[in-house]
This record gives sequence, structure tokens and C-alpha cells, in this order.
Amino acid sequence: MAFFEPIGACVLALACMAPAPPAESTFQLTSHDTRGRVGTVSLTCGPTGGSHPGRGNACAKLSEVDGEFDRLRPEPRACTLEYAPVDVSAVGKWRGEPVTYRTSYANRCVADAESAGVFTF
Repeated sequence: MAFFEPIGACVLALACMAPAPPAESTFQLTSHDTRGRVGTVSLTCGPTGGSHPGRGNACAKLSEVDGEFDRLRPEPRACTLEYAPVDVSAVGKWRGEPVTYRTSYANRCVADAESAGVFTF
């Protein structure tokens, strides 16, 4: 029996060195406006990460709607009626399921408010 103890310890040690599983939810978010400005950030939820400047808030808002971008609850905000369209997209996975989302907003302020800050970057 003592012979198998070192082998068991080795197997356990290798199991501890295994790479962490990939994040459950990860996205590439993009915005493009009429002035030709293009913004792209990464967003990872579970654990929170990526280059999105408000990643904690964005992940919290997406968690509230189970990753369904079209169900994000708009934040109350006064925006001008200026028409300067902003096209946004999200491509990635939410809890392992593929997600592709695209929509347009009347202007940057509306995009920020109606996306609950998810597309604020």
C-alpha cells in the first residue's frame, strides 16, 4: 500500500496544476458612430475582467437579464434629440451559449442609457 501513496500524491498534485476552466461569459463589444469613431472592448463575466472600463457594472446588468442584451433595462437619463446614430454589437458567449447582438441607437447618450451602460466605452 505504501507504494501507491507517492503515485496518489503525484496524481493529486497534477490535478491541482490543471489550468482553470475558461470564463463562462465573454464578449467582444463594438460601437461605431456617424463620425467614424469605432470602439472595441472585451468583457468577461464570471470572473469579471476584460478591457471594458465599467466591467463590474456591465456584468451586473447582464446578470440581471441573464445575458439577453435586448432585455437590458434603460437607465433614466436626459438625452438630446440629436440624430447621430450609433451602431453596437456584442459577439461571444453567455454561460457557454453563443450570443450575437446588434442594434442601433439615435445617439451616444441614448446608447449609454438604453444599454444600462453596457455599451459605455
